[in-house]
Amino acid sequence: MSGAVSATTPDRLDGRTALVTGGSRNLGAEIARALADRGARVVVTYQRAAGQAEQVSSSLPTVPGGEHQVVMAELGTPNGADDLVERLAELGIEADVLVNNAGPFELTPLSELTTDRFDEVWRANLGAARTLAARLSPAMRARGWGRIVNLSAGSAYVRNHSVYTLAKAAVEVLTEQLAVELGPEVTVNAVAPGQIAESADEVSEIDPTFVERSIAATPLGRLVTRSEVADLVAALCGPLFGGVTGVTIPIDGGWRLPRF
Repeated sequence: MSGAVSATTPDRLDGRTALVTGGSRNLGAEIARALADRGARVVVTYQRAAGQAEQVSSSLPTVPGGEHQVVMAELGTPNGADDLVERLAELGIEADVLVNNAGPFELTPLSELTTDRFDEVWRANLGAARTLAARLSPAMRARGWGRIVNLSAGSAYVRNHSVYTLAKAAVEVLTEQLAVELGPEVTVNAVAPGQIAESADEVSEIDPTFVERSIAATPLGRLVTRSEVADLVAALCGPLFGGVTGVTIPIDGGWRLPRF
């Protein structure tokens, strides 16, 4: 769990509304908690896990400015992101903060991957982030303030993670492009987590030696945690990072650093 933030700390988000895609579980849920801990009203999207999304939302601390909400979104479909924007409008939700967290993982080699699956992973990881930023940022700019944080991944720096590598590398370029287009009112940054400790069991089912090899290659000698990543995402939305835009911050314990 992300630690609560006192009202005297300089990264409060009181009065802000934050949209977290894929916020019903794992890292997305922790990001939702980190933002709510800082005073933001949080809107969590889910694709299938409505019950989990409701549990996450109901577990968030009460904040001024309205109740936390959950909204269904199928971001891997051609019109999924646009449909989400329409649902938000129907509910009267205006996001000040957008966290593009949703994005399915895929390891099937590109030479074997079906076109449908390629398109789905690409849309959910990259296309939806672009569409949501494009559709939601005009209102942010009109209000004079906005924050967009995109989730990249350590997979952006390797070359054997198929379409996921392509999409996450593209997310980092998208972040730079949007920062140029949407400033000065809106800052756009990205976070690139390495292997996360709480997901070690899941990745071990795919590759039993991956976690051990990752720790051995990490200068900090451990995996990062969801709360560490979530706190960084939330911090990028606050005043402390108001002068930072167009950057991707790796949070991987130094795993990405090349060594001879």
